[in-house]
Amino acid sequence: MFDQSSESIKSEKLPDNMNFEVKDFNKRVITESFNRVVCDYLAQNCLNPNDPDLGKTLIFAATDSHADMVVRLLKESFKNAGNPVDDDAIEKITGSIRHPNNEIKLFKNEKNPNIAVTVDLLTTGVDVPEITNLVFLRRVQSRILYEQMLGRATRLCPEIYKSVFNIYDAVGIYDAMNKVTNMKPVVKNVSHDVHYFIDQKHQFEVNDNFKQYQIDMTAAIDRKIKRMNDSKRKEFERLTEINSIDQWARDLPRLNNQEFLKEWKNFEQLDKLSTGSHKQYISNEPDEYLGIERGYGQENSNPEDYIESFNKFIKENVNEIPALKIVATRPKDLTYDELKKIKLELEKKGFKENDLQTAWKSANQVQTTADIISFIRQAAVGSELVDHNVRIHNAMQKVYGMADWNMVQKSWLKKIENQLLSSTVLGPNAETAFSSNYFKRQGGYKQMRKIFSDNADQIIYVLNENLYV
Repeated sequence: MFDQSSESIKSEKLPDNMNFEVKDFNKRVITESFNRVVCDYLAQNCLNPNDPDLGKTLIFAATDSHADMVVRLLKESFKNAGNPVDDDAIEKITGSIRHPNNEIKLFKNEKNPNIAVTVDLLTTGVDVPEITNLVFLRRVQSRILYEQMLGRATRLCPEIYKSVFNIYDAVGIYDAMNKVTNMKPVVKNVSHDVHYFIDQKHQFEVNDNFKQYQIDMTAAIDRKIKRMNDSKRKEFERLTEINSIDQWARDLPRLNNQEFLKEWKNFEQLDKLSTGSHKQYISNEPDEYLGIERGYGQENSNPEDYIESFNKFIKENVNEIPALKIVATRPKDLTYDELKKIKLELEKKGFKENDLQTAWKSANQVQTTADIISFIRQAAVGSELVDHNVRIHNAMQKVYGMADWNMVQKSWLKKIENQLLSSTVLGPNAETAFSSNYFKRQGGYKQMRKIFSDNADQIIYVLNENLYV
């Protein structure tokens, strides 16, 4: 009922049966010419039983004989459209057929039937997540029955990346029931992807209808996540340091305006990631080798531009990112965790150690194994770019010259050197350096004190003083 005081519909007071003169209407839709036009349109523009990835279709007919007509006309329409289908791809499932429960099981579990035409047997209690299309060729009086019919398509189906379903309404039932049904589309436009909303950030900041933008964007995020493979999902979790991408997505609709905007960097990171599934184009034309061209970073720039953009980023952010400032001004104080954060932050911007090394070689015709710390210091303070193993070897030579080490101590120094080669930094002091998992398994700082006595602390000090000279 319509409440004039609040100008809203009170759905709990609505009668279940709405008077739409349904019987007369349904009689008028059972004409072959009308149904042929509908079936031709569906076959040419909407449905394809030969592609299971597009999901299944449920058609609501007015009567049992009407369902027979629709099955026949649909098969003819697909054949005329140049897309003939298997005889069992389109079937009637009503109470009049033999073993309807078996047909329902086939519709749910097997490839065929892909399109089921029913009257009211499949309106309730049937769970087929693959249903992506509903076709209405009948009207109903019952608001509750209508909502149950819609409910046949509301189940998610990750196997076919289903995030929306389509309603093809040839009889105007949607418009007739839309004002009284509780089932409303939540998302305004499902064609908008995450990138669209990234470009609409100003709408989130100033628009009064922020909540609708939030609903639409979180739906776009959810659709993209469902299309991402495990590798891409884990990459996103690593880059954003989010424990669970699924839980993160579930929490987004509950955030307020400010909390939602704080997640914007994560939205941008998600936008950069591909879903991990791409169309494969097949051609029978002969291939011809033309050459190799490598791109660097997110913009596929040439090597010189890539290095220049890296240097620019470092100079602009060296005082903004604390760990970068430590690398530039006092690298001996750098911890392993801080180095991981630096690498992660740079990777978000498209800068990776291997890409920098490759770009440097292409731009300067000089091979380098310089690590990310050397690249940062060169950009920030103009330090010489030194190969990773050379830098560590030179620092270790200072350590080897500290004392007349015995055989056991020399073997441990070699372990320290190997660990430094793999981890780049050990820590600002001996206690931190020898608390890593590798040294913990060997007895940690306490064991190093036994082996090297007072020299344990001095070894790390000398290393740190000579690694970046």
